[in-house]
Amino acid sequence: MNFSRFAAALVAALCLFAAPALAADRAIIILDASGSMWAQIGGQSRIEIARQTLDSVLKGAPQDLELGFMAYGHRSKGDCNDIELMVPPAAGTAEAIDTAAAGINPKGMTPLTAAVKEAAEDLKYTENKATVILITDGIETCKADPCALGTELKQSGVDLEVDVVGFGLSESEGKQVACLADNTGGQYFEASDAKGLDEALAKTVAQVAEAAPAPEPAAEPAPAAAPDGVTLAPEVTLSEGGPNIKDSAPRWDVFAANPDGTQGETLDTTYGAPGAFKLAPGTYFVQAGWEEAKSAPQKVTVTADAVAKPVLNLNAGLLVLHPRPADGMEVESGAAVDIHYPDGSTTTYGNTSIHVPAGDEKIKASLDAAAVEMGIPLKAGETVEKDILFGAGHVTANATYSEGGDSVSDTGIVFQVAGAKKKIDGSRQDFGTNYGPDTKRWLPAGDYVMEVTMDQAHVEVPFTVKVGEQTDVDPVINAGVAAITAPGASKIEVFGTKKNIEGKVPAFGYGYSASLQTTLPEGDYVADATTDATGKTVEQAFSVKAGERVDVSIATGN
Repeated sequence: MNFSRFAAALVAALCLFAAPALAADRAIIILDASGSMWAQIGGQSRIEIARQTLDSVLKGAPQDLELGFMAYGHRSKGDCNDIELMVPPAAGTAEAIDTAAAGINPKGMTPLTAAVKEAAEDLKYTENKATVILITDGIETCKADPCALGTELKQSGVDLEVDVVGFGLSESEGKQVACLADNTGGQYFEASDAKGLDEALAKTVAQVAEAAPAPEPAAEPAPAAAPDGVTLAPEVTLSEGGPNIKDSAPRWDVFAANPDGTQGETLDTTYGAPGAFKLAPGTYFVQAGWEEAKSAPQKVTVTADAVAKPVLNLNAGLLVLHPRPADGMEVESGAAVDIHYPDGSTTTYGNTSIHVPAGDEKIKASLDAAAVEMGIPLKAGETVEKDILFGAGHVTANATYSEGGDSVSDTGIVFQVAGAKKKIDGSRQDFGTNYGPDTKRWLPAGDYVMEVTMDQAHVEVPFTVKVGEQTDVDPVINAGVAAITAPGASKIEVFGTKKNIEGKVPAFGYGYSASLQTTLPEGDYVADATTDATGKTVEQAFSVKAGERVDVSIATGN
């Protein structure tokens, strides 16, 4: 992952909102400011990349766009209520958003579900058309269900769309937040799938700046309603000769018939079976749909003295799927279920009940690092119910600074899972990364290594996962915290005191300010403080003990 790819994805998402067709929308951009945003990519922290990209995109945005800005996790650690609308939505807010983003100091949790709901409410989504753009580098960490929220917002909103930019997420993590977009009609962007920044800016920002096109000519009015009421009442069935459906869910679309007898523009849409339309005498096309299934458009003639009652066949069945970590366990709501049916596909999460076209259905399900693929033959009119069993176990990871000492509560701690067996090139298979304490992940049964990193401290711990069981990993990182202050310094660097096998003194981090706090393995160190005024570097030796904090003060003469 690099800056260009993330920037391209963010630009694409913002340009969806900024396109002329949505110029009347109001939007709020939500920025993840949890502790994991300090993670480095190519020598830059994620928060720095996000700030630069926002600045670049907003410079090209039209001044009349009504944009707001919200952040979460930027004021306190371990607080699921740390959500703030920093810039209310209004025209000409680009500079205010830049300023707000520049002052963010990531440190907390990832309450993305609550933030999206709060942004929707700030936009009065039950009264107005609105857009929420979420930029996140992690999944929900506050025991909320983003998928359920997406469905709730879709059902209760006027026309709310949530677009999600996933920054550095694995495929399974991305699916856990993509449902916010899927369930509201928005789009999900994975940064690693985007092209380079230069190409994206040249293409998408230019679209933002384009003048709105001339309005399309108004559609011709639909035929007048028949004076005696309903003239078209179509029925629908799942299979040829099967029972007619009596349900409120099917959708009906009526189209005009062109002079040459082909299907024309959409005239009306309604829901529920049977359908009910008041149409003037003439020729029309009618089509039925139910979730992922659609009938072929059928030509029908409407007269003034009778009700036309065509029966449309969806040629579909019902799939009922229950994704479970192991046999006998509860369904996991975060499990992603990709259903590939004839001529299409869809993604659902958790318990699934959906009508799809009949045929050979291919199911690809994922639960964090565990994945299952299966084929299901489905006949028209048939219901097939199956459990999807991942054969997975659950690992929970924490860490302590020293044996019997305090737990690491900093949300910047990184837990990366790798396969225990090395490949021929010496690398290990990556099974995903989590940030913050009490991290949880589903894994296929097997042997693994947990790589734990907190600033400059790093340990590797082997562990085994068994099907349906909980595994706790809680290593000692044998480290302490150094808080270094150097009044007037512009840069602080930390070095070891002994040369390594290559004859070099190892470096243990740096910061461009008059203070630096970092976690270091137990041992002896030297801190170098440099001032811009004199260019002088002052050294200060210090020691770190596991499980303890040491305050280091460097007198720079300023």
